[in-house]
Amino acid sequence: MTLPRVTLMVSAILPGLLQAQSAPDSTVRVRFGAFVDLYYAWDGSRPAGLDRPYTTQPARHNEFNVNLAHIEAIVSGERVRGRLAMQVGTSVQSNYAAEPRVGTVSGPDLARHIQEAVVGVRVASTLWVDGGIFFSHVGGESWISRDNLTYTRSLIADYSPYYQSGVKLVWQPRPTVTAQLNVVNGWQLISENNSDKSAGIRLDWRATKALTLSTYNLFGNEQPTGEARQHRYFQGASVRWTPREAMAVQGTCDAGTQSLGDRRGNWYGCAIAGRRYISRTTALVARLERYADPRQVIVSTSGSAGLVANGASLGADVTLAPGMLWRTEWRALRSTQPVFPGNNRPGRGNQVFVTSLALGMP
Repeated sequence: MTLPRVTLMVSAILPGLLQAQSAPDSTVRVRFGAFVDLYYAWDGSRPAGLDRPYTTQPARHNEFNVNLAHIEAIVSGERVRGRLAMQVGTSVQSNYAAEPRVGTVSGPDLARHIQEAVVGVRVASTLWVDGGIFFSHVGGESWISRDNLTYTRSLIADYSPYYQSGVKLVWQPRPTVTAQLNVVNGWQLISENNSDKSAGIRLDWRATKALTLSTYNLFGNEQPTGEARQHRYFQGASVRWTPREAMAVQGTCDAGTQSLGDRRGNWYGCAIAGRRYISRTTALVARLERYADPRQVIVSTSGSAGLVANGASLGADVTLAPGMLWRTEWRALRSTQPVFPGNNRPGRGNQVFVTSLALGMP
């Protein structure tokens, strides 16, 4: 073969090879997973109906039950992404009980079983558009227990949205900064209850390898159709500090205000939680918290007094095997007014002991 013929062949083949190497990855991958969280809880107030007040997790007294179980399919690609997760459990029953029934095809019957049904497309190199039912952009605690420092949820977590339905823009201008804009049906709503929409933003900044700062808000009219508009404004911030692999601390503060006719109702809450591994498989956890909603804007009590309470939690986590976590925790709340139901009359204090066994794959 002469040199001119070799040169001609290389000239013909090389552009195709270069084009193949520079073509974007069009592979779309699907990963399946599952999670099961079983628990037993003992509530010192011994609620008559076994339903524990002012919490979603653990929701039942003196009962072995499923806190949360879900199966999921996660889609990931260069330009598309999505997640479908279906769920059951007492936390699901509790958290989705307020889903509105407007019309004949709304309400919690189906909605509570959809943990997430979200799809997204990348419209620019650092910008995604996602739509559907997805985890809320507010707060510092996850709906899934294994992702939190403590097993029980703080009051500020249980009384801010865990999920939303709508559309969001997610922008990551730098690897350490993520911003998102959310337009949703409302405050933890899948079924709409009025003709308005709510909106909010979130900003996460990984200031250092050990420190992440977050701020978020949500505002909109949360009253059902036919009732006078009452605009709600909610703002929060969270700090997570992980000075070493065996230690993590997270602090969160939220505050909100809402019009109540000719006056306003305000509420706020703070929580700080920490986890420290004392061995390769065992960690100690703790939390201090404060929540105040004197006008019952968010938390409805059985009487005229609102929920104003302080709390503390202590616990231990043991990793029994890869993916399997045993968590035990004691939690105590003390309110300024007798709002916790008891055997004979309401009380100011509430204590719960809970032990949980969870398995997640992957």
